[in-house]
Amino acid sequence: MSIKDNILYFDEQLRNTPCRLIAVTKTHPIKTIQEAYDAGHRLFGENKVQELVEKRDLLPHDIAWHLIGHLQTNKVKYIAQFVDTIQSVDSLKLLVEINKRAEQFNRTLPVNCMLQISIADEETKYGMTMEEAEAILQSEEYRQMKYIRITGVMGIATNTDDEGKLRGEFRQLRYNFLHLKEKYFFANDDFKEISMGMTSDWKIALEEGSTMIRVGSGIFGNRNYNR
Repeated sequence: MSIKDNILYFDEQLRNTPCRLIAVTKTHPIKTIQEAYDAGHRLFGENKVQELVEKRDLLPHDIAWHLIGHLQTNKVKYIAQFVDTIQSVDSLKLLVEINKRAEQFNRTLPVNCMLQISIADEETKYGMTMEEAEAILQSEEYRQMKYIRITGVMGIATNTDDEGKLRGEFRQLRYNFLHLKEKYFFANDDFKEISMGMTSDWKIALEEGSTMIRVGSGIFGNRNYNR
């Protein structure tokens, strides 16, 4: 199937659901991403800041870019002016830096941010505990931020073929979302996203309440590590 066909397939699968497709461009060349854009897609995700900046400069600027990989505080300044969403917020320190840099650029719209919650049974995956997430939301520093908008939670499940384990981790993230929604965002319609599910497990994530799936190879084919 072509990239256009893959985009149309996911559009059809997600029709009549609240879930949106984030096309993950990691290691894929500009020409390939342009094909997805020409097929009508506008939501793209990138793992690394350097790749995101390079691709943003070479592609149409009506793309809504999501940073989905681990973000170091010293890299925030390179994307704060234009990034639509940072899905991988895993500390108060990082959130403070995002707010600071967005203010420096005098953004008219805040940076959408998602709290990355640890749900996988793997130490190599980033994310914070619910206790750490709640500590951020209870902090005075967070309450004073005017250039960020927390829109939901993100999680990366364990790399496994065990459907029961995946389903349990996705349910945990949805429970985490509902807990935070009720306690901190009850009257806030901006807090509505649960980003979970990738190429190998997106169908299970969708069944468990995902509102964003992050798909790379399922759209673009295998990654090009020699780009």
